[in-house]
Amino acid sequence: MLAFRKPFFPVAGTLFYLLVLLFAAGCATYSDRTQRMRSRVATGHYEEGLDELNALLNVPGAEELPSRWKPGDTLMLLERGALLQALGRHETSALNFQAADDRLEMLDIANDTAGVIGRYIYSDSATRYKASPTEKLALNTLNLLNHLALGNLQGAAVEARRFTVMRGYLKEMDEAGTHGVAGSYLAGFVFEHLGEMERALRHYDDALQTGPLVTLEEPLKRLAQKSAYRGKRLGVYLERLEPDRACGLASTTGTGEILTVVNVGRVPHKIPERAPIGAVIGIAGAWITGDIRVLSRSAFKTVIYPELADPGYPPRPVNLKIDGEIVPMDLAGDLSAELTHEYENLKPMIIGAALSRMIARAGAAEAIRHRLREESKLLGDIAALTFEGGLVVADKPDTRSWTLLPARIHVARKRVRAGRHTVDIQLEGHPREVRTREVHVPEGGYAAVVVTTLR
Repeated sequence: MLAFRKPFFPVAGTLFYLLVLLFAAGCATYSDRTQRMRSRVATGHYEEGLDELNALLNVPGAEELPSRWKPGDTLMLLERGALLQALGRHETSALNFQAADDRLEMLDIANDTAGVIGRYIYSDSATRYKASPTEKLALNTLNLLNHLALGNLQGAAVEARRFTVMRGYLKEMDEAGTHGVAGSYLAGFVFEHLGEMERALRHYDDALQTGPLVTLEEPLKRLAQKSAYRGKRLGVYLERLEPDRACGLASTTGTGEILTVVNVGRVPHKIPERAPIGAVIGIAGAWITGDIRVLSRSAFKTVIYPELADPGYPPRPVNLKIDGEIVPMDLAGDLSAELTHEYENLKPMIIGAALSRMIARAGAAEAIRHRLREESKLLGDIAALTFEGGLVVADKPDTRSWTLLPARIHVARKRVRAGRHTVDIQLEGHPREVRTREVHVPEGGYAAVVVTTLR
């Protein structure tokens, strides 16, 4: 019969647990699982990127929804909806966005405590994905664009109302914050064409929160003659308009409007970040004290948290011509800036949760050290370092985020004579592209051109 010394079972148990942790460390994060898809999109191979997403969702095609929903599937539908919009498949994109919206929860940054935020940040695929406020507003904005591109004004109005409800809630929580400027602009456009002038002006007033928008000069001058609403910014904006620039066409009879929206780039996505603050402190302490044993207490004191990573290329400049005439565009939405600002506000709670986890790892390691030190101090140190190191390797924060969310939304609108018109959208940078669309503008109506390029 084999005889083992007393410490065998604690050490064996520790080593077994370490193997379990190392196996868990092999589980890929969301950013790992979607890397191939994002690489396909970055090189312009959108159809291949779509195939990757369908495989991740375990469905045969983009029109199919999961039969058994996994916690991350809602986010995958957001990714697929954005990619389908880039492919010009607006109806299927709307289907994906609607299915995602029906199941999507929002991360309540205003009311959640650091502990609740922390538990979510480190849950990874264990819980249903919760969208940030910027992502939630962007969902309604992008789906509104799908309906406008399809000529479905009533469907666009549904998304505009959903956007309004969500933005109103966020405004109550953070009155000074900048939320959904592009969505406000486009909601104003929808209600203007529905004949709800005051509601349209309220949205345009919100859209002016980041500064003047040249593409609103002609519409606002017209609408101001039909409604007395002025709001916080609208009155000042109207007073500053030059009359000869604001009037546009002398009469709207026989005219319609072309709305052009170009979504470019991708927002930063999350990756796991490891900040080994313990090693730095330990090395400094060993140098000061001359005692290398300091490192045994600090070598694995690592803060692990999700950090935003730049997608690797800047958003591309956009130029627009309608019937050969240069048309100015406004940067109506900088989703990268909104998302980054939102994350920086949340970051102290995330770091706090990461520090709590570091302390918990250290406490567990010290418990093992204390248990084994009676047998051998060296064995206790080794077992504690092994255990804590395994926890560090296995600890992966939640890197789920909407990686295919466009970085910037450019908007232009031009009143034209009813009939056929040519829209040329020139995308600068590499590769340089020109997208040409032929549109028919009905009298008193509109034609919407929506172009999304996720690189």
